[in-house]
Amino acid sequence: MLHRNNEAGQLARRFAHWEGTSTVHSVLEDAQGITASVISTAFGLALYQAVGLVTSGMAGLALVLSYASGIDAGVLFWTLNLPFYLLAIMRMGWAFTIKTFLAISLLSVLVSVQGQWFSLATIHIGYAAIAGAVLIGFGLLGLFRHRSSLGGIGILALYLQDRIGWRPGITQLVFDLGIVAIGFFVLPWGAMLWSLVGAVVLNLFLTVNHRLDRYIAR
Repeated sequence: MLHRNNEAGQLARRFAHWEGTSTVHSVLEDAQGITASVISTAFGLALYQAVGLVTSGMAGLALVLSYASGIDAGVLFWTLNLPFYLLAIMRMGWAFTIKTFLAISLLSVLVSVQGQWFSLATIHIGYAAIAGAVLIGFGLLGLFRHRSSLGGIGILALYLQDRIGWRPGITQLVFDLGIVAIGFFVLPWGAMLWSLVGAVVLNLFLTVNHRLDRYIAR
């Protein structure tokens, strides 16, 4: 019994040390983490595009504009994020900005070309909304933990978290509701209602899982 208590005490001390210790990622760790996160996000967006849904942040706005205009969503996503790099440089630093630029550029390319690499013949719109939200959520969570984002609202969300302690999921949700409202003028009501479900799932996922007291990284 005493031995078990000692083991429990050592384990508790290790977790306490982990909670208070900032994790420093190497360049290689950042590269693999950001790449994996972008791939997860790109596949989630593919599910949304397959059934005509919209999603979070600038990616969602790019999808809405793409549905309305026929312009490639990857091109729109890359272009819409350009004004936010100045805020990223001023408030978040060059390292964050460079990693974000690379993540945005990679996602823009994948969104533009991945349709040539695979197709989704049959998928239920409800499953696409929820599974796509989870995949995008994993992608955003990974990017946040590597001090990166997918620009736009993500930059603002991380800035507000650093400055005033707002959780990124809450900030994202406010803007996502606005994007969904715009989408009602472009897409069928059924698609927009499922998009709203996806937005709630995505941002609850971020709110629950992205907390500075549980994971600290630079």
